[in-house]
Amino acid sequence: MLIEFESVSVSFDAKTALDDINLKLDQKRIGVIGLNGSGKSTFARLLNGLITPTSGRVSVGGVNPATDPKAARSQTGFIFSNPDVQIIMPTVLEDVSFTLRQSGLTKDEIASKALASLERFGIGHLANQAAHSLSSGQKQLLAISAIMVSEPKLIVADEPTALLDLANARLVSRVLLEQIDQQVVLITHDLRLANECDILLRFADARLLEVGEPSPVISSYLAENG
Repeated sequence: MLIEFESVSVSFDAKTALDDINLKLDQKRIGVIGLNGSGKSTFARLLNGLITPTSGRVSVGGVNPATDPKAARSQTGFIFSNPDVQIIMPTVLEDVSFTLRQSGLTKDEIASKALASLERFGIGHLANQAAHSLSSGQKQLLAISAIMVSEPKLIVADEPTALLDLANARLVSRVLLEQIDQQVVLITHDLRLANECDILLRFADARLLEVGEPSPVISSYLAENG
């Protein structure tokens, strides 16, 4: 899916969050790095209309999230660093099922599809457990299951391993890089994970500094900030 930014700028209370971004991306695994406050998360939230540009135009698969946020959100799944903000329902199965509440499926069909999504990501055995009782890694897998059950075309993951220990961070990384067929935009401070992407974007001070192969982009990032 083609992601296009044409002269996109974003300002909040006269402070520039993104400054004149121009790019076209169609790679399957798109990594995004930069220091805190560099513009990474603002970039991510533009992709499904959580934020709208102050100027310029964003297009994701031919959809403008600013003018058609409903269509943008139906094709884009968003995974946050803290999965607790995405857990809505009491049990694990109910939480994934909630995503399908307006799908037109029967109750049994919804439950079956939700369970299949949980099993796909290795937590089917937790279906009847209280969602908020899960470990941090299990909660992130629940968030991924709930997003993926609706079969979006694009997954945007904003620092999805930030709150996880090493073992769970590696597990979630493998899921995002290897188990998901959809295009993924991955915002991360984990340079090992960033290095596995097809292309890497580096932001600094609200500007897009570099776009290219991960290794040289990471090298210049470390040279400036290491």
